[in-house]
Amino acid sequence: MSLLTYSGITTKVRAMESRLFTEEQFREMAALEDVHSAADYLKQQPAYAGIFSGLDDSMLHRGNIERLLTLSLYRDFASLYRFGSLKQRRFLDLYFMHYEIDIMKRALRHVYSKQPAEMDLSEFREFFEKHSSIDLVALSQSESLEEFLSSLKGSIYYDLLAGLAENGKCSSFDYELQLDLFYFKSLWKIKNKILSKKELKILDECFGSKIDLLNIQWMYRSTQYYHLPAADIYSLLIPIRYRLKPEQINRMAEASTREEFLAAASQTVYGNLANTFLQKNPDADGLYRQIMARIYSTAGRKNPYSIAILNSYLFFKEREMHRIITILEGIRYGLSASEIEGLAAKQ
Repeated sequence: MSLLTYSGITTKVRAMESRLFTEEQFREMAALEDVHSAADYLKQQPAYAGIFSGLDDSMLHRGNIERLLTLSLYRDFASLYRFGSLKQRRFLDLYFMHYEIDIMKRALRHVYSKQPAEMDLSEFREFFEKHSSIDLVALSQSESLEEFLSSLKGSIYYDLLAGLAENGKCSSFDYELQLDLFYFKSLWKIKNKILSKKELKILDECFGSKIDLLNIQWMYRSTQYYHLPAADIYSLLIPIRYRLKPEQINRMAEASTREEFLAAASQTVYGNLANTFLQKNPDADGLYRQIMARIYSTAGRKNPYSIAILNSYLFFKEREMHRIITILEGIRYGLSASEIEGLAAKQ
């Protein structure tokens, strides 16, 4: 049944995967001498040729390039959605919340920073009108929290954030945290209604590990950089446990030194990787990305005729986008090819 249900979309994903960058292509791009050359390189790649073909030198800034790369990601999502079955579309609808929340976070940062926004979302309007209830143009033009909230009326996010606003003065971080918590709670609850038992087991590994690792990441930052008391740390964690035990979370949240945290992390199911990675490099973000890349790759490879193939592809497409942006920024600031490769590999 899985073979019959997924044979068509698996074939499509395999064709799209063939257009993802190889490690050799990332190295070639990192070695280019200027952003113009890098943009020309992107124009030669099948996945980006159409989007970058008309780009001139005046448009070679981070905001515009990031917008075009995001457009490529959305186009891939839309292509899979058009091709998918009803069941596959239900999963993609759930996945789409990730894109909505990412844009809302960017809009919130603009509202709170009062800095000129690089949020020309007009090219995404048609896409969002098909998949979202958010007024994307109104959201991108929001100059105040009131305008931001008004743009969300009619969406599933309005009551959540409007209620938070009524409770008193909140920071951008408070709103972003609530959006993240809402996303993961919704994801964890709704997936049980739309996936088979076999697919639930596959997706639990991806989503559950992601939640665990984000909590480890936040506990590491909180104890090592912000020195927050344990009570505050607990209040900020995603209230879902996958393979972390309560006592393991307690030990990490209450660690007073880096050594204590690493000792506690080493006792978790992620211990060997966490301990080895953080001993060499105190980069919790890098640890998260390294483990997640391994999990998503394995899930897609072992279960090609399941929802995992869609989940894996979208993960690596987004990761490619972030790596390309990092390479372009490295080139812009004159870093060496080896430095750029190192930074891109952490994405």
